[in-house]
Amino acid sequence: MNLRVHIITMTVLAVISDAILIPFYPQFFSARYGIESPVHVGAYVAAISIAVMCTLPFWARVARRVEPVHLLVYTQFAAGTFSLLSDWAPTVETYWVLSMLMFMCKSSYLLMYPYLMRLTPKEQHAGTIGILSVVVHFGAIFGAVVGGFVLQTWGPCASILAMAAGDYVQMVVCLYLILSGKFVRVNTGEHAQTEAAAARRDGLLARLPILKLALVMLMFDFSAYLIRPFFALYWQAMTGNDSELVSGMAFAIPGVVAIVALRLQAWIRARGGHLPDHTVGNLLLGAVGLLLHAASDPVLIVLGRVLYGWAFFQIIVKLEVNLFRLSTPQRYANDYAITNFFQNMGVLLSSFAAGAIVKQYGLHVPFLLAAAGFVLTALLDRLILKVPSAGHIAQSAKEAHPTPLEEPAHVH
Repeated sequence: MNLRVHIITMTVLAVISDAILIPFYPQFFSARYGIESPVHVGAYVAAISIAVMCTLPFWARVARRVEPVHLLVYTQFAAGTFSLLSDWAPTVETYWVLSMLMFMCKSSYLLMYPYLMRLTPKEQHAGTIGILSVVVHFGAIFGAVVGGFVLQTWGPCASILAMAAGDYVQMVVCLYLILSGKFVRVNTGEHAQTEAAAARRDGLLARLPILKLALVMLMFDFSAYLIRPFFALYWQAMTGNDSELVSGMAFAIPGVVAIVALRLQAWIRARGGHLPDHTVGNLLLGAVGLLLHAASDPVLIVLGRVLYGWAFFQIIVKLEVNLFRLSTPQRYANDYAITNFFQNMGVLLSSFAAGAIVKQYGLHVPFLLAAAGFVLTALLDRLILKVPSAGHIAQSAKEAHPTPLEEPAHVH
């Protein structure tokens, strides 16, 4: 396997590890500590976002001096160890402290994303981002299904052990890359000096396009993740089926749709065609899907998951492509840390809001508010971002590189 395949494999492991408990924190805290409060669950998920927000910029700075692959050996070992220790935690307060330390260390794996993009030619960014987006969705599928099965079969302790296993396997992959010499160094002395000089030159005005994009990402992520913490409970209430495995499968439907969307796009592009690429249209389609979630009919909820999954995949790819179009290779890690901070701020706000909304108004209201948020994101996109279409991006790439090494379609 080449370096790219190893990085994608690590991403799959990281996402699976993260997704094992994400849909089931209400059941986890109820089974282990007897806590039934939805506000507590919302606060915990929000705290995870805070941990990532605060530590990823720090890891990005460390990565200027330490090769990302080397850094992950230590951080993923620490993440797995803190995860094992949280399995021992006798009180919910102790669990909070140990699990937050785990997420703080775990967040360093996000550095592999800008690291991979630095090694990928610009004209191949769209294809690579599409693959990584599907990898994330696939990880969410597998993680949610495995998480539901493990929690239902062996209980909350086994779920924590499964998360720790994912961290340790990532560490082993990094060690293999180092010992085999397959990783590519990016921290040369010249690189460090160039990055430092760029950081001194960049003022607020130079970062304004990235900050505009980050604001759109914040609104999008707030809306998209508002429905996540309590979807499993909502599905169980609407269907009368208490199986965590079934609710995990329903939770993972958007991931299946993302895989179908990627393969469909690859098939169409391989035949010389292209799919419509309208950010506003996809956001409005996602809003319709979210409104269908609020219906009491399980069939309509499934249809809503399909529409939401299609829109979510298209928008994620579009926003990430524009991040790397607005940035430069020397600033990839820093600019990614900026947008990731805003994205996690959106997840943070949605987590706090979800718990309070469910407690006050019920399980269906987050879907209505998320739909309104998608409409607001569409307005922001048109007013401040005006994302160019995929056709314009492809035309720009052709003008800049008349004979590209590889078309994005072939990356799929």
